[in-house]
Amino acid sequence: MAHTLPPLPYAYDALEPYISKEIMTLHHTKHHQTYVNSLNAAEAAYAKASTPKERIALQAALKFNGGGHINHSLFWTNLAPSKSEGKGNGGVLAAGPLSDAIVKAFGTLDNLKKEFNATTAGIQGSGWGWLGYNPSTKLLEVVTTANQDPLLTHVPIIGVDIWEHAFYLQYKNVKADYLNAIWSVINFEEAEKRLLEATSTSKL
Repeated sequence: MAHTLPPLPYAYDALEPYISKEIMTLHHTKHHQTYVNSLNAAEAAYAKASTPKERIALQAALKFNGGGHINHSLFWTNLAPSKSEGKGNGGVLAAGPLSDAIVKAFGTLDNLKKEFNATTAGIQGSGWGWLGYNPSTKLLEVVTTANQDPLLTHVPIIGVDIWEHAFYLQYKNVKADYLNAIWSVINFEEAEKRLLEATSTSKL
């Protein structure tokens, strides 16, 4: 089964003014599409590979493009039109399990934002900032991954793309402004669903 580019759950301009239509269009139709195409090509080559050496040689392409596809597919659903702009529920953390978990781990939502932004802004080069659920500690934790590496140590609850293609056209080299702005379009409802799935006692 070939991988395909998932449609956005909102219009390309729906996240303005926090993320521009131009960025969203390029990010989705060009960058994510390239990861999908390259992943399909790498998997096709892997299926034809006849020796361990050939298969090992394809690992980097599978990891990079597979991670890019996984991470971006999560990222789009991670965002929602902003409540502050009267467009949706983006940026609103309602009372409930996610809010409780954030308070337990960080004290307040503002404390989470500060820790998340400081940690994510410190990424050298390209990567991702994550709010992840640690199955061992049963706590939410801020972690980062390099390049397009997917988050494997935690269950991803919220992920933020810190590659330049995610913000440079609008925020230039000022990562901090992008990180401050993105909280206005974070889909906390989707994040709570992920947390509930991660903590479900019905999972064996």
